[in-house]
Amino acid sequence: MIALSLAEIASVVGGQTYDIPDPQVRVTGPVVIDSRKVESGSLFAAFAGERVDGHDYARDVVEKGAAAVLAARPVGVPAIVVEDVQAALGALARHVVARLGATLVALTGSAGKTSTKDLIAQVLQRKAPTVFTPGSFNNEIGLPLTALSATDETRFLVLEMGARGKGHIQYLTGLTPPKVGVVLNVGTAHIGEFGGREQIAEAKGELVEALPAEGTAILNADDPLVRAMASRTKAKVLLFGEAAEAAVRAENVRLTENGQPAFSLRTPSGCSEVTLRLYGEHHVSNALAAAAVAHDLGMSVEEIAVALSEAGTLSRWRMEVTERSDGVTIVNDAYNANPESMRAALRALVAMGKGRRTWAVLGHMAELGDESLAEHDAVGRLAVRLNVSKLVAVGGREASWLQLGAYNEGSWGEESVHVSDAQAAVDLLRSELRPGDVVLVKASRSVGLESVAQALIEGGVDAR
Repeated sequence: MIALSLAEIASVVGGQTYDIPDPQVRVTGPVVIDSRKVESGSLFAAFAGERVDGHDYARDVVEKGAAAVLAARPVGVPAIVVEDVQAALGALARHVVARLGATLVALTGSAGKTSTKDLIAQVLQRKAPTVFTPGSFNNEIGLPLTALSATDETRFLVLEMGARGKGHIQYLTGLTPPKVGVVLNVGTAHIGEFGGREQIAEAKGELVEALPAEGTAILNADDPLVRAMASRTKAKVLLFGEAAEAAVRAENVRLTENGQPAFSLRTPSGCSEVTLRLYGEHHVSNALAAAAVAHDLGMSVEEIAVALSEAGTLSRWRMEVTERSDGVTIVNDAYNANPESMRAALRALVAMGKGRRTWAVLGHMAELGDESLAEHDAVGRLAVRLNVSKLVAVGGREASWLQLGAYNEGSWGEESVHVSDAQAAVDLLRSELRPGDVVLVKASRSVGLESVAQALIEGGVDAR
């Protein structure tokens, strides 16, 4: 964070200082909410959760070197006390961003946000110092923490914005007003909470509404609901996609033998070839969004193409590919799942597994509301239509719908199986995997299927 005195921070957040001998002491370290991440000069924001109350760690963090605690009550050590710690954290982020002078790039979408954010960051880092959202730290707490990690040297701040309802993105853009806004797609993620795709589009479009007239709205030309958002912004509009009208587009899209996308990247400044290190054709759209941001911020098509071709996966459990010594390939995509990302991952699995046996180890997709049965059934059917060798549905009722969809599509129980939990899936796979097999592991975060991937990575094929 840019250095601020405790007195200045208290003024910004409307707090009262307690047990602070010298209000001019400056916060020079990161702002954190995890006591284990405290460094010398940190500001520790104490949140009271369901199981852990950060206020209980106040003395510990000060002993570790924290300059003070941002708290909801006096804690017996240097503290700035406020009525609402979350609101204070947001106010502090808004103040710091206003002083930075960095260009803020914000993005949202139903699928691909984190992968695209990682691509944007890796491309922009070639141009100037860049700070970006770690993992999926994209909510009312994670976004301010990311903004507060910027320093005086930061020139680009890339922020992922999530939403679970109307007004969420409007709130986030109020904390960190973007100059460049990217909307990737409107799908069915969290549709149970929003009520429908039109409502999702309404919420995602809050990002382009927040852009200034001198800003840029970067919109997916291949998604009609996103493209329609052009009418909701006063900013310049830049389209990306495979549509002919897209100013930044992909031509001659193909997959390498390993299932990695290659294409000709065309921007208003020219054309250059890209071969991604990521897996699956769905990453072409993500790469185009990143290319559009970089083009808007002044990078040449050649610079963008090189940066995209060298970019990797920064966030864990997102199409992480591990080749075991026995030839089994594990694809850990277990961080999260929705119908769009499930379909993309299955197609990537098939592309990677040409001539090899393929396994789809899938768990339920959360927050689909009344669409849950139909969406799980559809994913199970798609696995059969794509000729995935074996579907292993893991978990309870929703997982059984995956297996039922596959069964009704024509697997007749031979190409699909339903198991009760992660350990049962591991036991099955360890007994049946053969060298050369490709295994995809994917489900909503709450299922915890990353444990299956990790167990398979650490263990070999059983001797038979």
